[in-house]
Amino acid sequence: MTPVEFRILTVDDVGAYSEVRLEALERDPTAFGSSVEDHRKLSEMDIRSRLTADPANNFVIGVYAGERLAGTAGFVRETPVKMRHKGRIWGVYLTAELRGQGIGRRMLQLVVERATKIEGLEQVVLHVTTTQTAAIATYRSLGFNSFGVEPQALKIGDRYIDEEYMVLHLRDLSG
Repeated sequence: MTPVEFRILTVDDVGAYSEVRLEALERDPTAFGSSVEDHRKLSEMDIRSRLTADPANNFVIGVYAGERLAGTAGFVRETPVKMRHKGRIWGVYLTAELRGQGIGRRMLQLVVERATKIEGLEQVVLHVTTTQTAAIATYRSLGFNSFGVEPQALKIGDRYIDEEYMVLHLRDLSG
C-alpha cells in the first residue's frame, strides 16, 4: 500500500484542494454534479470558505501521498433548525493510482468518525451517481443504505445520469 497521510484540510491547502477538485471534475465528469466550468467560476475565497467556514460542522478530509493532495471527502452539517440532525458527504475523490488499496474507504471512515462526534447529529446522507459502482459498494460496506434513485439527476451533453441517495443512521453504529 502507498504510504499516505490523512488530515483535515485548512486554508493552507486551498491551492492543492482547487487543483485536485479540478482533476476530479476533468477525469470523472459523470461522478459529480459540479462541472469544470462551475469550478473555474469559484474565487479563492469561495474555495477557502469550503475549507474553513465552520470547522466543527463543515470540513474536508484530505489524503496526501507524499507532498501531493491525492484525495478528498467533504462533510457539511445542515444549518436549518429542523434539519440540523443531518449532515451530508460531498466531493469524494481519490486519484486513480491510489484506488483499490483501501485508502478511499479509510478516508470515508474518518469522515464518519468525526461526524459521530458532532452533538445532535443523527444521520449522514450522500448521493452518488449510479455509474460509480465501486463507490456504491464502499458506501454500503460502511453501513450506508439506499433510500431512492433520482432518474436523470444529471445531464451531461445528451446523456443522463441517475443518482442513488444513501443514508447512514449514526445510532446504528453504536450497536
